Amino acid sequence: MISASRLLTRPLPTPFPLTRTTAWWGGILAATALGLALQADGGRLDRAFAAAVSALQPARAEGSPATLSGYQVSVEGHAVAGVGRNLSGLAWDARRGHLWAVVNEPPQLLALDTDGDVLARHRLDGFNDVEGIAVLGDGRLLLAEERRQSLVVAPIPAAPDAVLARAGLPALTLALGAGDNAGFEGLAYDEAGDRLFVVKEHSPRKLYEIRGLRASLAGRLDVEVIDREDWIRHKLVARDFSSVEFDPRTGHLILLSDGSKLALELDADGRYVGYQGFAAGFAGLAASIPQAEGLTLDERGNLYVVSEPDLFYAFRPE
Repeated sequence: MISASRLLTRPLPTPFPLTRTTAWWGGILAATALGLALQADGGRLDRAFAAAVSALQPARAEGSPATLSGYQVSVEGHAVAGVGRNLSGLAWDARRGHLWAVVNEPPQLLALDTDGDVLARHRLDGFNDVEGIAVLGDGRLLLAEERRQSLVVAPIPAAPDAVLARAGLPALTLALGAGDNAGFEGLAYDEAGDRLFVVKEHSPRKLYEIRGLRASLAGRLDVEVIDREDWIRHKLVARDFSSVEFDPRTGHLILLSDGSKLALELDADGRYVGYQGFAAGFAGLAASIPQAEGLTLDERGNLYVVSEPDLFYAFRPE
């Protein structure tokens, strides 16, 4: 097992002071009030919430084309068969043309088509509290165990019903806290740059960039962990982080917030670019996404979201 716990030599920063918390709650209350007043008109609701989001963010980065722009829901609240509860992380596999999703209890790995129907189901033997998933390439996946704070490299199962066992698989363990239910929540991998992005949900919310993962798997222990606190410090409208996605077309990051029912887009320098709301009235949604836990993009820009307990959503760019 590869351990990078000693690489984090700097003390973790303290949570936001009360002034930031007060500002966040004030903005959310204002946005909620606007939304309740304007629900009859989805277009006005979108514009009102956009104004509230913009008021809580630094200025938008200029010259960076936004990924999160002009989406319309095409699959809304589709119940994924055989799950029932605890549907969590999501990743797009461009080589196979389908999605991977994880269920944290009982631990399962699912292959899904773009309508949210199950193509294959794999029991995860020996895994604990799996919350996130990323595609590494070369026939490998990366699974995040929240309480153990471990990132486990696993081969893509060969048969549709094959069991995936954790025993003997390489793992990267990061000692970032108490090992409770506020650990690793989402993963995104930049294959070209060999960079892994990891989000911690809350208490405090965190964004880490891990460089050199593929090199370390090849036998060279050369992992660098970067705390991207400066990228998220002023993103007050995002109450928590339940997932993260990297868009190779733009080099941008997408941060999903379940508590705020939106996704924020950051450019390659961590600057705010835009957002997508997941409350009723946004992108044609008839109802708010109840508990968004995973988000991913395919190479055509289609956006996919999974929500506890077992719901699947797809959005097409207009």
